[in-house]
Amino acid sequence: MKLKLDIDPDIVAMVAAEVAAGERAVLAAIREAGTELKDAWRAQITSAGLGARLARTIRSEQFPKGKPRLSAAALVWSKAPVIIGAHDTGPLIRSKNGFWLTIPLPAAGKSLRGGRITPGEWERRRGLRLHFVYRRTGPSLLVAEGRLNTKGQAVVSRSKTGRGKVTAPIFLLVPQVKLPKRLDLARDADRALNSVPGLIVANWVEAKF
Repeated sequence: MKLKLDIDPDIVAMVAAEVAAGERAVLAAIREAGTELKDAWRAQITSAGLGARLARTIRSEQFPKGKPRLSAAALVWSKAPVIIGAHDTGPLIRSKNGFWLTIPLPAAGKSLRGGRITPGEWERRRGLRLHFVYRRTGPSLLVAEGRLNTKGQAVVSRSKTGRGKVTAPIFLLVPQVKLPKRLDLARDADRALNSVPGLIVANWVEAKF
């Protein structure tokens, strides 16, 4: 007696097709989760008042590129990791040389190079000398003798009589500053990670039907 067994449909082909569908579902799920995390971080940054420019430093990318894999992964990162990290952790900032941190007051104006103006740049631009004023019950100061212009910034006084001359506080001096924690990136990352299994299933079912 001779028996012949035919399997219809082809199980090997079915398994291969199912694996391929799974690979496409994983890649789609990872791409969707990565994009959602990028958007969530950007929204969190703008909501914290840190600006759209900083929010746009958040980027996302999927791997591998061009071919679905069950081992697909997404990378979400910032092109300004130091700034983002500082607002995410709320670190204690101290001066590098162990002295004072200088915080510009409105009378200091702004730096021509962008960011905060330094005492050295301020003296070169204004032509005034800064003087240290120690205060026991509050932050010490760097002050200058001059007048305040229409913008409220200290400038050289041209008055021969001393009219309008003031002692203007230019910088606050503090030993350290605690940056407030304004972001919670881990919260959104955990939410995105937890969404991946459901996204895989949804994309797998959608691909089959």
